[in-house]
Amino acid sequence: MKIGIIGFGEVGKIFAGALANQPNITHVAVWDARWRDGPPKNADALALTNARVRRCTSVTELCAHAEFIFSAVTASNAFAVAEEAAQYVSPNTIFIDLNSASPGTKKRAAAALLAAKAHYVDAGVMTSVPPYGIRVPMLLGGSHALRIAETLRGWGMDVTVVSTEIGVASAIKMSRSIMIKGLEALVIESYTTARAYGVEDFVLPTLAETFPSIDWEQQGDYFFSRVVQHGKRRAEEMAEAAHTVREGVLQPVMAEAISKRQAWVAAQRANGTLSPDTKSWREHADALIAASKKTNLP
Repeated sequence: MKIGIIGFGEVGKIFAGALANQPNITHVAVWDARWRDGPPKNADALALTNARVRRCTSVTELCAHAEFIFSAVTASNAFAVAEEAAQYVSPNTIFIDLNSASPGTKKRAAAALLAAKAHYVDAGVMTSVPPYGIRVPMLLGGSHALRIAETLRGWGMDVTVVSTEIGVASAIKMSRSIMIKGLEALVIESYTTARAYGVEDFVLPTLAETFPSIDWEQQGDYFFSRVVQHGKRRAEEMAEAAHTVREGVLQPVMAEAISKRQAWVAAQRANGTLSPDTKSWREHADALIAASKKTNLP
């Protein structure tokens, strides 16, 4: 089997490393749009030292060397990548869309690939990948999902087929994302406000009293850290979540607000206010408070 992975970020690297070690996989071809600006550096270059991971120079080249493609890009690029791949895939190529996109986006992506006689699988990655690696729980949908699920399980993946219809897996994923990313946004806003007033040591115990199974100090560290590291990606995912809400029955008041808060945190990292190396939520909050006194942060 020849595997292709479009997108060589956190997920792409994990999948490439794990799949390259499978005995029935000859190689893993990878491509990332960042490489248009120059050769891979740092973590990308290190991950490419595996002899069975092959760096491609374009989606065109990747499609020529892959019969089984995983798309692991940002939500805003999910459809564009599927549309581009559809121009170059061979008939019967299997395309697994791991991206956090709305059911409508997944259906448009599927239509492009089905027109090229490829097989499209809608995948919903249901939690953060790093703790699980390739065994991260995933939901699958599409007419070929059952057959492909057996292959994926053979490679050590934890997959569950939820529907033969495109969009069901992504609807589950997006509905969950509204809650999880919403909690992240709420914690960042609540904790920073409490810290600004000097009342955090009163607020966190009240949360623990209401939800005693959660370590709210540790949860704060984790939520701040993940959003600082991946705020841009999360904001794009929540924009897709807003599309999901709109495609359903409601106006996405909350989803859009969550997307804005995630994007705002990403902007604070970009301008140097927040550092991905900081582990404590209190230090992140202090940085935001200090910056707000200078620039009137929203």
